Amino acid sequence: MSAASAHAGEGTRISGYASLFGVPDDASDVVVRGAFRRSLNERGIQGIRMLWQHDPGRPIGIWDEAREDRLGLRITGRLLAGTAAGREAAVLVAAGALDGLSIGFRTRSARRDPATGLRRIFDIDLWEVSLVTFPLHPGARIDVPGPRRPAPTGVLS
Repeated sequence: MSAASAHAGEGTRISGYASLFGVPDDASDVVVRGAFRRSLNERGIQGIRMLWQHDPGRPIGIWDEAREDRLGLRITGRLLAGTAAGREAAVLVAAGALDGLSIGFRTRSARRDPATGLRRIFDIDLWEVSLVTFPLHPGARIDVPGPRRPAPTGVLS
């Protein structure tokens, strides 16, 4: 067994919503239900990286599952203890100091609504989901024990 494979199973499990359907983010983007379907089918979970603050030089874990449900993109993975950044992220998550998720993607299909200024995204090429301090989407969070942030309101269809 190699050193890499010895550490692959270790780590802190995390899960949460990387994106919510129908709820605008702070850039006025609204992801539409089904927007991740093509990317998840083509790329698969193995093609979606878990990064620290969107830094491609700092992978911190492995995503084990990503699926669309009625609320958004639900993701589950492991912060790997075999990396310094993975250990650091696990400590910050456990302390409640870090709970943001953010998607790194390329837009394949979108349309801006001239009346509202909102950009509706219909097809996303998902590259990575990062743990971040300040997510662009206020509802993109990992599940953490203890008091919860208020649930997002104003869902758009």
